[in-house]
Amino acid sequence: MTLTRNEIAGRLHRHLAEPSRRFAVEDVRIGASYVAVVLTGGRIGVAARLKEAVGAEIEPRASEHSSGRPAETLLDRLVCGAGAVERALALAAANALIHPDIPGREEDTLGLMKLRPGERVAMVGLFRPIVPRIEAAGVRLSVIERDTPQKERRQVLGACDVAIVTATTLLNGTLEEVLNELGKPRHVALMGPSTPLCEEIFRATPVTHLGGSAILDGAALLQVISRGGGTPDMRPCLRFVNIMVNRS
Repeated sequence: MTLTRNEIAGRLHRHLAEPSRRFAVEDVRIGASYVAVVLTGGRIGVAARLKEAVGAEIEPRASEHSSGRPAETLLDRLVCGAGAVERALALAAANALIHPDIPGREEDTLGLMKLRPGERVAMVGLFRPIVPRIEAAGVRLSVIERDTPQKERRQVLGACDVAIVTATTLLNGTLEEVLNELGKPRHVALMGPSTPLCEEIFRATPVTHLGGSAILDGAALLQVISRGGGTPDMRPCLRFVNIMVNRS
């Protein structure tokens, strides 16, 4: 099936609409690289702040969102055409509502992909820390960024065996376009701390693997985001979680 633009964000909004009415926003942090939303009960969710959005719009003040409003008021901005920062806050609120369990141990995300020598791997968005391990597997790696020519992107996505896609595509509205351009890869991973670990919304899509995060140390995480820290700075505060999408 062909996915329409922002269809997955719409699915996520519908899936979480009812629970979003039962939680209130307690705190919001807007950093240079990430945003965070804290809901009643201490649920915390994070989402990336798109680099192209920094300084490109009037930034909302965190205080505008931390007045006990229902989480629904933030979640609605996934689908109402809000600006980039507002959309990131909406995704962070969704991730707080999902609130994944913290696993006893952290699985090896790349190990789950079972990369084979000679395979073609498409990476949508540069995950720099894992590139050496991917290349060491003997695969042919192609990295697709926002400025990659459309023809080249389609060729790479159409021919790949494994696709690793950044969850920020949910924020810039390109996820469905990327998934539509895939050929028949055996493994498609949506990865990054922004990833909504809600496998139900990815059924009937090419996505087979969600690699997201659970919060280990919420107080430290909020401080990192407020200071403008990025993924490496947040790493000690997170436990990465892997969920396989159920095809049955």
